[in-house]
Amino acid sequence: MKIKKLLNYFNLTEKLIWSISVIVIIVSFFLFENDGYLTLVASLIGVTSLIFCAKGNPFGQFLMIIFAIIYSIISFSFQYYGEMLTYLGMSLPMAVFSLISWLKNPFNENKSEVRVNKITRKEVAFMSGLTLVVTVAFYFILEYFNTANLIPSTFSVSTSFLAAYLTFRRSPYFALAYASNDIVLIVLWVLASLKDISYISVVICFIVFLVNDLYGFISWLRMMKRQEKAIKSLLKY
Repeated sequence: MKIKKLLNYFNLTEKLIWSISVIVIIVSFFLFENDGYLTLVASLIGVTSLIFCAKGNPFGQFLMIIFAIIYSIISFSFQYYGEMLTYLGMSLPMAVFSLISWLKNPFNENKSEVRVNKITRKEVAFMSGLTLVVTVAFYFILEYFNTANLIPSTFSVSTSFLAAYLTFRRSPYFALAYASNDIVLIVLWVLASLKDISYISVVICFIVFLVNDLYGFISWLRMMKRQEKAIKSLLKY
């Protein structure tokens, strides 16, 4: 019964996106003879997290916490200390805060859908300034640890922080920020795959994430319009 309910929870587009994403990740993993099954596990958890987040479901943030831990371990193995520090020191705690925020702000008492929030221009300015400070600080931190591919790693921190902040604030633009982060990560892992071809599976993973995040942005815009319409209808009565 629970499986049937779960299947009915997602629409056809979401089922197709998730199914194709899983197939592509698994095929690419075995195609490049990658014996690091931790990468496969992280990829599958990550893509499942994104499809739940696209629905505004807090369970997606719970899965993101698990993904952040595993991805940190993978990053450490390739000396991407920037990625490791970003996920352990920022993405992981922010995912925890986002989970709490999403659980505390359900839409119309529906715990499986968070209430979409709009941020003001003042907050956008504050967020931009804070992102700049974090970026500069992490540049010197990553430089100190002799991080591989310093510039892309620093951009990864910027986009990760921006995405984490917007997720916590329940803004639809969090998915767009994550899409930007996916592009940076694709570049990072392409550079890694030039030294070790097995990392191409990670590149493909983030390409899949990019598609999912773009869909998530579209989904949240639709969700915001639907919620606004529902609120206006309630106010009439």
